[in-house]
Amino acid sequence: MLELCNLRKRYGSLVAVDGLSLTAHAGEVLGLLGPNGAGKSTTIGMAMGLIEPDEGEVRVLPVARGATRSLSPRSVEARSLLGVAPQSLALYDQLTGEENLRYFGRLMGLSGKVLSQRVAHVLGLVALSPRKGDRVATYSGGMKRRLNLAAALVHSPPILLLDEPTAGVDPQSRNNLLDVVRQLAQDGCTVIYTTHYMEEASRLCSRVGIIDQGKVLAFGTVSELIAAHGGKPVVTIGYGDDGASRGVLRHEHIASDDPLATIREALQPGPGKAEAREVRIQQPDLETVFLNLTGRRLRD
Repeated sequence: MLELCNLRKRYGSLVAVDGLSLTAHAGEVLGLLGPNGAGKSTTIGMAMGLIEPDEGEVRVLPVARGATRSLSPRSVEARSLLGVAPQSLALYDQLTGEENLRYFGRLMGLSGKVLSQRVAHVLGLVALSPRKGDRVATYSGGMKRRLNLAAALVHSPPILLLDEPTAGVDPQSRNNLLDVVRQLAQDGCTVIYTTHYMEEASRLCSRVGIIDQGKVLAFGTVSELIAAHGGKPVVTIGYGDDGASRGVLRHEHIASDDPLATIREALQPGPGKAEAREVRIQQPDLETVFLNLTGRRLRD
């Protein structure tokens, strides 16, 4: 449904995106993970046609609409196929939630009964029907994020571009947003999803691309990424002394191919050997992969 082919974008001496290629299929949530400044938002901008790449091409493939050729995201034909929820909220605070959606629906060519039905549907989808008549200025951060998603969905696009759609929201709003995205994918929508939250990517995404400095460092399913880049499980053993406190004095961290064998050895008593009083196994996960690939240096 959407192909990003060898995209490059430079701002002066800064290379924001450097040879990035991805293909997203119908009915999948494709995640993009990366540190601040990795090129995620620039990639979304090029995918939606807002930013012109210096090199490369974005191809919108509206198979469901019967097209026989690829479309540029900057073309009029492609606009109705793309829904975008940008990282910066794109809402009018002095309009009500319903007025915002009716406005964006009209921009996408909807009118009359169809527009009213779509507005009512997406308001219900993001649980904002009771507040549809209130000005957006009175909405909480989570409500605005949900309305931002509804605006992207009002025209029923088959391709959805979501740039950190849960940034700064409460757990209830996050849960609603994730449920909506999951349902959209099950209904056949193609979703490109950028996030800083590893748990979200693990729950939602069929495939994940980890990008840094504008390049794709690794790409695959979560299990494939963990197997290739997660490293060994880490066994943490807490040792104590024979004093009255019976507390843990020190911890030892051991990367092990066989965690159970490592634990058995630690628990074996022996002369002069400190008593093991605490044992934990940390399996590699998506966050481990992310840090292994992008490093632990702070990004501002």
